[in-house]
Amino acid sequence: MRLSVLDQSVARAGRPQDESIRQTVALAERCEALGYHRFWLSEHHALPTLVGTAPEVLMAAVAARTSRIRIGSAGVMLPHYSPFKVAEQFRVLDALAPGRIDLGVGRAPGSDQRTAALLNPDLQSANDFPQQVMELQAWVTGEDMPPGHPGHGIRALPVHATAPQLWMLGSSGYGAQLAAHLGLPYAFAHFITDGEGCDAALALYRSAFRPGVIERPMATVCLAALAAETDEEAWHLFKSRERARVDRRTGRFGPLLPPEQAVREYTAMERAEAEQLRRRAIVGSVARVRDQLLALADELKLDEIAIVTWAWDPVAQRRSYELLAEAFALEGA
Repeated sequence: MRLSVLDQSVARAGRPQDESIRQTVALAERCEALGYHRFWLSEHHALPTLVGTAPEVLMAAVAARTSRIRIGSAGVMLPHYSPFKVAEQFRVLDALAPGRIDLGVGRAPGSDQRTAALLNPDLQSANDFPQQVMELQAWVTGEDMPPGHPGHGIRALPVHATAPQLWMLGSSGYGAQLAAHLGLPYAFAHFITDGEGCDAALALYRSAFRPGVIERPMATVCLAALAAETDEEAWHLFKSRERARVDRRTGRFGPLLPPEQAVREYTAMERAEAEQLRRRAIVGSVARVRDQLLALADELKLDEIAIVTWAWDPVAQRRSYELLAEAFALEGA
């Protein structure tokens, strides 16, 4: 099974935010050396927990520091932007890293509505999203727009032998259905829903798929996992993400806290939320996490999984990826 990475440039309490960006680039270099297949970057805005606001810029930095690993967005929030401009950006990225660029797109704002309005005062309606995706695919691959379209005869440059691979991202049946209709690869955001709706979305994608950009269905899931030398150590490190998730559900946002500071007395509602999160979490010794990942991949019929790991200590985050690379015998581990 192939393993890939999704990194969100998490803000860490007591550390400057610019350090999180540099840690992302350093992690990409390490994951390439370990043998991971893809390294994807997310887009969020005005969220104190996540500081990766411009995946296309970070991708360029990663491209300059790597030579093999595929680099992608997970994803570009397309309603904020002109599909033509996104196509230009990603064709430039593909010129920097030929044949290694994944262009993952989604329709969520990646922010609150006020921030979304600042990003684009003419924010596109969700109803326009399918049309945006089709225009983006045409410009990314060098196809011409039909006569009568404002973009007829205009090409997104630079033009060269390779092109970015377009992916549809989603956490519901909508993205699965659109990906199936357009014949696109599909990635389900398992880490957002804690797996809820994942099997249904993948089943919908596979059953409704018709050949388009690709000839047969190609799906992955992006899930949260954290491995350490022992179960005890892993669950200690997990306290940081647990606190962040519980706080977010109650409207509190902030940088990731060290595990020692993340512990506090929960209300009854918060305690129930934390217990549910722990039951679903893929956390523990590397053997336990490996077995959970293999079981999930078998259940969902996957041959690739993208892992997102939150840890306050960048060394612990990196070590989790190292342990999993060894456990799955990735080339380079």
